[in-house]
Amino acid sequence: MKKALFTTLVMMSLSTMAQNVMSPELLWKLGRVTPLGLSKDGKNVVYKVTTPSIAENNSQSKYYTLAVNGGKATEVSDIKTVLTDKNISPDGKFLVYNEEVKIDKVLGKDFYPNLNKSDAQIYDGLDYRHWDTWNEGKFNHVFYKENKDGATGIDLLKGENFNSPQKPFGGDEDYIWSPDSKSILYVSKKKAGTQYAISTNTDIYEYNLETGKTINRTEGNLGYDMAPQFSPAGNLTWLQMKRDGYEADKNDIVVDFKGMKMNLTANWDGTVNSFMWSKDGKKVFFVAPIDGTKQLFEVNFPGLTKIAINVRQITNGNYDVNDLVGFADDNIIVTRSDMNHANEIFSFNFKKNTWKQLSDVNTDTYEKLTLSKTERRYVTTTDGKKMLVWVILPPNFDASKKYPTLLYCQGGPQSALTQSYSYRWNFSLMAAKGYIVVAPNRRGMPGHGVKWNEQISKDWGGQVMDDYLSAIDDVAKENYVDKTRLGCVGASYGGYSAFFLAGNHNNRFKTFIAHDGVFNTQSMFGTTEEVFFNNWDFGGPYWDKNNAIAQKAYTTFNPINYVDKWNKPILIIQGGKDFRVPIGQSQEAFQAAQLRGIKSRLLYFPEENHWVLKPQNAQVWQGEFFKWLEETL
Repeated sequence: MKKALFTTLVMMSLSTMAQNVMSPELLWKLGRVTPLGLSKDGKNVVYKVTTPSIAENNSQSKYYTLAVNGGKATEVSDIKTVLTDKNISPDGKFLVYNEEVKIDKVLGKDFYPNLNKSDAQIYDGLDYRHWDTWNEGKFNHVFYKENKDGATGIDLLKGENFNSPQKPFGGDEDYIWSPDSKSILYVSKKKAGTQYAISTNTDIYEYNLETGKTINRTEGNLGYDMAPQFSPAGNLTWLQMKRDGYEADKNDIVVDFKGMKMNLTANWDGTVNSFMWSKDGKKVFFVAPIDGTKQLFEVNFPGLTKIAINVRQITNGNYDVNDLVGFADDNIIVTRSDMNHANEIFSFNFKKNTWKQLSDVNTDTYEKLTLSKTERRYVTTTDGKKMLVWVILPPNFDASKKYPTLLYCQGGPQSALTQSYSYRWNFSLMAAKGYIVVAPNRRGMPGHGVKWNEQISKDWGGQVMDDYLSAIDDVAKENYVDKTRLGCVGASYGGYSAFFLAGNHNNRFKTFIAHDGVFNTQSMFGTTEEVFFNNWDFGGPYWDKNNAIAQKAYTTFNPINYVDKWNKPILIIQGGKDFRVPIGQSQEAFQAAQLRGIKSRLLYFPEENHWVLKPQNAQVWQGEFFKWLEETL
């Protein structure tokens, strides 16, 4: 009896241990940390924690303060009492804000008021839809007003059919006060219709409150000008890309100093994500991808001296530095994540070169889990380059066993594959389900030099596909990889990669999953809303028969041309409101697979865009993702 009881207890204990890994339900119960800044007195970090509710299919947010040197978090009901309102002018006299304004006639009832039940939409140019919404003639505009009750707002872009903040993701970071409170600076791409759709030329404009006149502070630069802020000495600083139409161009820190535009990172072989001036104005700290991570860097500001500009990497480790929050004595406050841990607030001490975790929103959850192990692996590509490959191993990994293995194909195509934490493509969750994940930093990713980053443009089905196969072939040499159970998964450009490799994999893979992937480059060019993207990456339109580079994108690099070679099951996932990679791409792919007799499934989310954001839809996504792998791998 005692032996039986002991055996039962042991089995129960082992069962409990086996369950202590990440699950889809647990993943969507984690609190999501968003820093809001430092308190007015600089003694506390102010942040928001958003927690999804699967049952309610929504999310709730709470606000907290936490001492910059650590301690217990305190919930606050009104952050205005502790956080400086960046929308108030420095002299306190004015408020800046944004509202949507109806400018253009688009709807049938705009042109025919007596037909007010018409749902027609009429367009004379492109930009008729963007990301996940149709253009109804409304534009984001920046306003200001006196800081008193009953004050009337003044529209800085009155009558202009341009956006500020930028759509679809711009917010109040797209406009700032000048230090003297005399001007408001804002970001806008002042192009409309078709010209808007083919350009990335945003500029930073300065509106003078006294005269009501606007000047372009970045005129002459043809690419993105974004993220304006002033140095402690009052010098306008921003992030700049040079080339129009290239959304993944090298991003540099530019300072307007005494009429000179000084590019502080021009000679550094990398691209900047975000930046923040030091309090003394002698340095700019910034975040950038490097070797499969995102780290903190600094660059000195020489002013008029002859001191050389020097970029220095400050942090180094298998983690991502994400948001720059502020400074406290010898520390910088940031957020940090890795493939096993969602964003938390940390401080980094410059003198001691040490980290301290400040927030612990999800610490208790992670401490109860057996987490995956992440390894760096460097693989030699077919053209003799060294490529970083992340290998994520299941919890309680046993090298004497054999595991099914997934090749993960990153989207972008120029998005960095770093130690980020996704709530959908979560490597820790995939590993917890018993899969090894192979995630190569293939051609096209930032963090390995500008040349490596740029090589994917106009070469979607070229060297990058060899990079993928080099990665999976190298890892598959390990005895713990079940070579008969290899899968290929990815979204966006990663979905394109899955579609392309499905016809070009020489029977390496047993199954494929493509989420919102490009299947037909020609119809993609004709239906995507940001035309500049395909114009640049494909090399031009499909009708330009004399353009050899473009024609290669629509023939050799077009997944639709290899459907006759498809021979393995494929799951196709699509958001109905994805205008970046529209629904027709997945419809074409699913129809082809079905008519060819390939085992296939279409997972369709009518109300989701390029991402899956609703908690219950996310659970369905995870459920179908892993069910498909169980069925086919």
